[in-house]
Amino acid sequence: MKKLIITVALTGNVVTKEMNPYVPISTHEILQDIIKCKDAGASIAHIHGRDEQGNPTARKDIYQKILDKIKENRIDIITQLSTGARAGENTLEYRGQMLILNTEMASLAVGSSNFSDRVNANSFELIEYLGDKMNKNGIKPEIEIFDTAMISNAQWLLKKGVLRNPLHFNLVMNVPGSIKGTSKNLLFMVESLPDNCTWTVSGIGNAHIPMISMAILLGGHVRVGIEDTIMYRETQLATNEQLVKRAVRISQELGREVAHVHEAREMLSL
Repeated sequence: MKKLIITVALTGNVVTKEMNPYVPISTHEILQDIIKCKDAGASIAHIHGRDEQGNPTARKDIYQKILDKIKENRIDIITQLSTGARAGENTLEYRGQMLILNTEMASLAVGSSNFSDRVNANSFELIEYLGDKMNKNGIKPEIEIFDTAMISNAQWLLKKGVLRNPLHFNLVMNVPGSIKGTSKNLLFMVESLPDNCTWTVSGIGNAHIPMISMAILLGGHVRVGIEDTIMYRETQLATNEQLVKRAVRISQELGREVAHVHEAREMLSL
């Protein structure tokens, strides 16, 4: 098998300091976690912005500060900015404002679904706007899949030219309101993917360890981090560094080496 690419989803839009005091909110905290997680084995930093009050935001200036700090500290890691729906307004311009920045990747949900507290609304107009903007600025989309119909949507968007080969998917398993994180469901999702793509699995909540372990066995890649699970064990809160280190250990026990950043870039055709 090819080496394993580990993405760390550091912050997300949901987790607060009250839920897990280790979640990085400020630019400094995010930077420190990126350094630790890169040293532990992560190749990709999936980044969400938080404003001065700690609320989720898509503000370009917030993302710019984080990217500037990564550059200033000469941290060699693939940056992947979130364009997700829970960071404020749901307009085209607001959701895509950070896509003029110097980042290698960005998330792109290719359909709508339900979150526990709201609709994850992604119209085709919005998807095409974000996809086209990524293309114009040399940003590779990580295609976010919350249910099987979104794989069909991605193939349609590929025919339209909104997406370009080689595709990279993130299968998000076990979000309430979307596909449940079971081995049967994950195998079906993987078998439904188009040929010659790369794919990552995110296991949410108590599906975290089963889903990333199965992804490693099937030859996929994994996403870990406090965005996906706030717990390390049933009675122990997680840090991002702990979650990366555990993914490295699981991969090593299952016989797969972990990719360095330059190897991840090559595998993802960045």
